[in-house]
Amino acid sequence: MMKQGRTIFDLAEELERQRKNRKDFVADTRKLAVKTKEGQSMLQVVLPEGAAEFVVSELMHRQLGERLQIPQKYYQKMRGEAPELLDYNINRWFTQQPASRMVRTLDGKARAFLSDRYRRLDNLELAEVVFPFIKDMKGAELASCEVTESHMFIKVINKRLQAEVDVGDAVQAGMVISNSEVGLGSLKVEPLLFRLVCKNGLIVKDYAQKRYHVGRQIENDDAAYEIFSDETLAQDDKTFFMKVQDTLKTVVDETLFQLSVDKLRQAKQLPTGNNPVQAVEVLAARYLLNQNERGSILRHFIMAGDCSQYGLINAVTRSSQDVDDYGRATELERLGGELLASAASAVPMMMAASKEEARPMKNITPLALVR
Repeated sequence: MMKQGRTIFDLAEELERQRKNRKDFVADTRKLAVKTKEGQSMLQVVLPEGAAEFVVSELMHRQLGERLQIPQKYYQKMRGEAPELLDYNINRWFTQQPASRMVRTLDGKARAFLSDRYRRLDNLELAEVVFPFIKDMKGAELASCEVTESHMFIKVINKRLQAEVDVGDAVQAGMVISNSEVGLGSLKVEPLLFRLVCKNGLIVKDYAQKRYHVGRQIENDDAAYEIFSDETLAQDDKTFFMKVQDTLKTVVDETLFQLSVDKLRQAKQLPTGNNPVQAVEVLAARYLLNQNERGSILRHFIMAGDCSQYGLINAVTRSSQDVDDYGRATELERLGGELLASAASAVPMMMAASKEEARPMKNITPLALVR
């Protein structure tokens, strides 16, 4: 079964809780300071009414290093061996190269360090648009949803849109809506293929729609202040999310679905070679899969007995169910879509090669297919 997260009620409850507990600030970096206390990095934001302190998250540590151009390896070395030196470096660059930045906080933790042009497209507002759409769409069913520290995911299946890749091997159309409130990517609406035989989800690389978190620069008078939603922003968001609804309608499109199914059928005709171990090792090296992931993929690849590119794709998406982390499971579902796109692009080249050389493609491996 596709990786499960929260129920729809648990998700709604958590999003409401986060809304009540989050705080966002825009601050001149000269109003910010990092100080290590009892082994914990704390961010101090100097506000007109007094200073506020927040625990620095792992993500914000990475964003601080990138923004201040401190190499991550050296950043982590200072953090582990000389935290006072790291504090000095950060605070020195805050002062020497002042800039206006947005700091997003939740539950007493500074979770993101972003541009002051970052547009807050938040999970609760997105869910309030998506769930009524799912309810009104005939045949739609919520397959899985989750909110992690970095992303929200909503995965939907349309049971009315179904086709067979092979006899007894049917897939249904669907979509994945994902969003990051902390600067880790755009708001995405991606097509999903749901394989009924093993309940795998494959996120189609082609035809995805994205909307970026970029807005107008926020006026700043070298102070720090908390950001609240105003009526103008709310109206802009309403217009924006109406466009998101249009995007949802576009993604679950019968024509696009049939094109994706055709690609799966083509992938079923493409062999990966006679050595499944080598095929998975090449794949793992190319996409930086860890030992557990490559072991899981190899196991499912061999057990299915399908040495085609389609079989490898299914082994990858099936292995997503074995991963504990929901976000990583979704990345493996996207990897399945990446492999499908690569296999589809390889078909014309292979057809041309077969006409020229008229020889079987026995030794083709994913290295030849995955470009």
